[in-house]
Amino acid sequence: MGLRSLCAAVVAALLAGLLQTTVSAAAAQEVRHPRQEWLRQSTAGLFLHWGMFTAPKHLDCAEWERDVTGGGWTPDYWIDEARKLGASYVVLATFHSRLGYARPWPSKVPGSCATQRDLLGELVEAGKAKGVEVVLYMTDDPQWHSEQGVQMLDSKAYSDHRGEQVDLTTREGFGKYSYDLFFEVMEKYEDLAGFWIDNDNEYWERNRLYEQIRQLRPNWLLSNNNEDTPIMDTVSNEQKTGMFPSYDYPAATFTPMPRLSEACYKLPNTGDWWYDGGSHAVDTRLNTGRYVANAGSSIKSLMAETPMVNGKMPAQQEAFNNFMAGWVPPIRESVQGVEGAGYLYGGMQPGFWNDGAHGVITINPKTGRQYVHVVTKPRADFVRLRDNGYRVTGVKDLRTGEQMRFSQSGGHLTIEGITSWDEYDTVFAVETAGQQGFYTGVRASATSSKAGFPAVNLTDGSHETYWDASAAQPVSVSLDLGRRRQAAFLAVSQRESSPTHARVSFGRPEDSARIKDYQVTASDDGRTWWHVRTGALPSARGTRFIDIGRQEARFLKLTVLGTWSGPQAPVHFKELKIDEIRVGHSYPRGLRAGALEAEHAARSGAARGESCAACSGGRQVTGLGGGESNAVTFRDVSVATAGNYRLQLDLTAATATSVSVSVNGAAPLSATVPEDRADVPAPTSLAVPLTAGRNTIKVFGTGRLGLDRVSVGGLPPASYTPKTTLTVQPHGVQWAGPGQQSVKITARLRLDADDQVDDVSLVPTVPAGWTLTGNPATAPSMRLAGLLEGTWTATSPAGQDVGTVSLPVGASFRLLGADRGVSGAVPVRTRPADRLFVREAEDSANTFGSTGLSNCGACSGGEKVRNIGGSPDAAVTFPNVVVPAAGSYRLFVRFTVNGPRSYFVTVNGGPPVEVEVDGLGNNTPYVTEIPVTLNAGANTIRFGNDNAGAPDLDQVAIG
Repeated sequence: MGLRSLCAAVVAALLAGLLQTTVSAAAAQEVRHPRQEWLRQSTAGLFLHWGMFTAPKHLDCAEWERDVTGGGWTPDYWIDEARKLGASYVVLATFHSRLGYARPWPSKVPGSCATQRDLLGELVEAGKAKGVEVVLYMTDDPQWHSEQGVQMLDSKAYSDHRGEQVDLTTREGFGKYSYDLFFEVMEKYEDLAGFWIDNDNEYWERNRLYEQIRQLRPNWLLSNNNEDTPIMDTVSNEQKTGMFPSYDYPAATFTPMPRLSEACYKLPNTGDWWYDGGSHAVDTRLNTGRYVANAGSSIKSLMAETPMVNGKMPAQQEAFNNFMAGWVPPIRESVQGVEGAGYLYGGMQPGFWNDGAHGVITINPKTGRQYVHVVTKPRADFVRLRDNGYRVTGVKDLRTGEQMRFSQSGGHLTIEGITSWDEYDTVFAVETAGQQGFYTGVRASATSSKAGFPAVNLTDGSHETYWDASAAQPVSVSLDLGRRRQAAFLAVSQRESSPTHARVSFGRPEDSARIKDYQVTASDDGRTWWHVRTGALPSARGTRFIDIGRQEARFLKLTVLGTWSGPQAPVHFKELKIDEIRVGHSYPRGLRAGALEAEHAARSGAARGESCAACSGGRQVTGLGGGESNAVTFRDVSVATAGNYRLQLDLTAATATSVSVSVNGAAPLSATVPEDRADVPAPTSLAVPLTAGRNTIKVFGTGRLGLDRVSVGGLPPASYTPKTTLTVQPHGVQWAGPGQQSVKITARLRLDADDQVDDVSLVPTVPAGWTLTGNPATAPSMRLAGLLEGTWTATSPAGQDVGTVSLPVGASFRLLGADRGVSGAVPVRTRPADRLFVREAEDSANTFGSTGLSNCGACSGGEKVRNIGGSPDAAVTFPNVVVPAAGSYRLFVRFTVNGPRSYFVTVNGGPPVEVEVDGLGNNTPYVTEIPVTLNAGANTIRFGNDNAGAPDLDQVAIG
């Protein structure tokens, strides 16, 4: 039986229900499978966008193939370039909607360009000979069929071949055509590794294409772009940008381990995904950082390069490949054959460390060796990170082989005396004696759980089962230790099913579903509880730690008061999920304490040393309240050059208080210290002037203040502003009527970074002639998750239209004595005289369901709403559309679209009316007009399409 005949048999079996698999079962089956093993062992892949429209563009298939061959194309070149990058696979994107739908293989199925030379077959054979897998890109999208002014899809030829009329320019027709191509490829190329599929086609899904691929080629991989489809082996996250640091690609992903995940990104800084005639620069810093950061989250780096017509890479991309061929080998063991640490596979905590340092941890699951990748070096000569209970026995610089000094206490590993930094990634190999200090047998319960995801999953030892809070907030988890025991900290591993970097990705709002504000209480009997600690956790990946001092209790309760997600991200709003919570009873201790410990400094007055399990070195100095007479003095704080430095003081404070620092006998500098625990240190920083060589630093304060340690590092660069979220409403252009108008403005500033900012002020600024009612919102200081809110009314001059103005809202604050700020604005314009009502689609007065906002430079207000349609919740609703009288009106709809699509418009809950539109290019606004009947006063208008994608929406108006 041929493969095509077998295909028919499989279809029949599927339809008969013999191969039926539920979606949930399929999802469980496809998370792990032996066919995935080669990809799990991979670090990277090479993505090649190359086809007819590779510059110089070809519109004739035969001419393109002639120039490919005549230019000297060879498959071995691509395979060798992949190996330079440490890539285990190549994805070939030639049957691509923006590259002419060319097929790089001889095809018996007419409909678009197909080569006579078997380019795909040659590439597969070359890869097989050198241990590199080849995956074929397939598109579902016919909408770019005539982008170049020439029809690239031949509906007549395919219709004659199939014996029925098929329009390839429609999704249904293109689905039939591409469906046939899948089976042709499966029959011809046994050694292909699988398909990389750019989204789904309804025809494929209806005819169970993926299930048939599983039956016919069970060892092939399936990957889907931008969405996590259960039957697929991988989810690929395309071109995420805007994170801080910019290389931290995992911050924008949303797929928990052990699900296979790719980061798909362009290596060239600018230009198209394919060669457009230019040799665009490659940012080595950015892309080495991505490579390492992805490895630290078990994400595969699928790096897109832009080969020319003859297959050769542009010079700057080839140069990057050559650089990687020399840069990776010395640290190969730390990025290949490893998993991301701090998650499912164990390991220390990745992310932001001391003094601006940032990096990831990788772990070898077989040997247990961990690798600390310092991608952004600190402004100090040491790196300090959470050890997650691992007792460290040795540290060496992987590139140089140098054995490093280190200390360990208070839950932290400090690697000291670092003088040699790699420009892109300093790697330390860390040997450990395993994890210690955690209780086993802890039982968990919760005040709310979603069916199938109970609280017992929190302490079952598996990151693959989890607790779902069922959208309840606040919500509490109680941990029963079995009897009264000592507890020191909680280690919380949250589900990595939401990004930590909030952005609009393909029109979908994203935000972190992780814990923001929390409270910990304790009890001996489960009925009477005492307060232990209140605080906030950063929106960050990896295990998070809550130190609680030395507690003696049977029960601990973690109450989650709120998460980082907001209502603008309905997919993640209140969707708290936690894999594991472990209770730690002690911290690993090293053989030596780190430098600048308070207990080693000179003390005066009532200052005294005492035990502190959570402190560095296991001790602190207390009794520093009451002024300068009770102090700790460090007499040898040395720096190489004179200047201003960041002095970090790790302090304990049982009450709200302040700390003062005198440097070399100068007048003291002071900072506020918020109330926390007397046995858990937290950082407070000051900018201090130091002289070259030795300095004397004296520390004292008010209230019940204790000092654990101090450290010195450089100040943040002038370009650094702590991450904040400034929400200004109303959002979007406000279209005002004629004459004097008032605009109510509300603003909220949230500090998202683990920094302290001081002298915070939030206030709008109005143009000359306008008046502002309301005072600035101010705060003396803010720390992680702190909020500052204000409301004002801005009024335009009497007797005038507002014209076109912007009402900026600014937040200013000081960071270590330096001025910083962020801003937003409310744009206001007078609506046109022939319009009774105008509102932007992105206006905060609307409701958006599961749609999302997206930038659009050509659109009114610079934004639009995307991802409308496909389900009932993917709709935009305009409430409070006000007209003066009941009657018939003209509704003007401003939109962008590529190809024919439809809105269904519902007015005041009435029957939906289909509005069919067409256009070319999702960045070109068009306007259509429909009649509507409205009531006097407020009306509601909804734009959606429950069954198919609708156009993007820019603005509506009533005339």
